[in-house]
Amino acid sequence: MKKNRLALNTWTGIFDIVNCILFAVSQNVIWVTVFSDASTGEYGKVIAIRIFFYAMAWIGISLNIWALVQSEKHGISLVGSILGIIGNALFNFTLFFPTPVILIVSAVFIMLQKPVNNTTAQDTSVQVTKNITKDPKKQDK
Repeated sequence: MKKNRLALNTWTGIFDIVNCILFAVSQNVIWVTVFSDASTGEYGKVIAIRIFFYAMAWIGISLNIWALVQSEKHGISLVGSILGIIGNALFNFTLFFPTPVILIVSAVFIMLQKPVNNTTAQDTSVQVTKNITKDPKKQDK
């Protein structure tokens, strides 16, 4: 039985929005922590904060892969999950600045949950057979 909406996709979309906000402020948080650690002489906070952001990105990747598999099983569009994987992976590997934009687009597509346009399910083949003869009265109508 194919569902029209999955709760997993809704929660994945919400998590992508949370990650979007976290990743948008991550550079500022890391820089403030770097300067704070440099002034106090303690250097463990930067590592802990970076681990937190990387963990959130890996959780986002895992959640989007799970949503991708479930969406495939239920015939829901995969665009949002794929963009979510790309957005979280870009942050995880490069701290890529446009990651929040990709995650917002991902969240929109995941929450839409449109069914896949399956062209194989539709009968698009039209067979036309004509009996062409020289005499128009003898042709099939």
